[in-house]
Amino acid sequence: MHTYQIAASILSADFARLGEEVSTVLAAGADIIHFDVMDNHFVPNLTVGPMVCQALRNYGVTAPIDVHLMVNPVDRLIKEFAAAGATFISFHPKASTDVANSLKLIRDHGCKTALALNPDTSLSYFEKYAEQIDMLLLMSVHPGFAGQTFIPSTLDKIRHAKKFITEKKLATLIEVDGGIKIDNIGAIAKAGANVFVAGSAIFNSSNYEKTIAEFRNEISG
Repeated sequence: MHTYQIAASILSADFARLGEEVSTVLAAGADIIHFDVMDNHFVPNLTVGPMVCQALRNYGVTAPIDVHLMVNPVDRLIKEFAAAGATFISFHPKASTDVANSLKLIRDHGCKTALALNPDTSLSYFEKYAEQIDMLLLMSVHPGFAGQTFIPSTLDKIRHAKKFITEKKLATLIEVDGGIKIDNIGAIAKAGANVFVAGSAIFNSSNYEKTIAEFRNEISG
């Protein structure tokens, strides 16, 4: 696994041939498959459920699957995605009636915990539960739709989160999702992120391998 991990978001993939798309993007150098789970309630869109996660596992996908729950309530789907083969499960604190219990539920079902924060959600949620969290997912767009523009203030949020993690001697990963492109991924890495979610930037490109290689070049530059 690379020090910096590329998480390919299937939101922008061709769903008519999803198994093939996922296999291709992993062969092209992606580390993680990212699932955006939207319920047309917590966010204004409707996407995929546990069946699609299970279908990819049945297809033979062994790479980590990173499930971002943009749903309310979260606990039932935590159990279902864990059973379907999720590796990481993230949720938004405002979608849970008991954040600590939801994090425990993820761990109890054998998955890694992640907390997702919208651009306007304070880092205080993360700081309160940091000891229970394997990965912090910082949204750099307002969730609900693919292809949005990166919100620049996210860089300061990454820096503050990284400082907190370092001071507390935690091993928490920082994942950033939204508007990540070739021209900004270097700055996002420099701010302290480890995991980069890219959907349209990869799947709308003509050559997945070339795009991912360019990402890595920018990160290491």
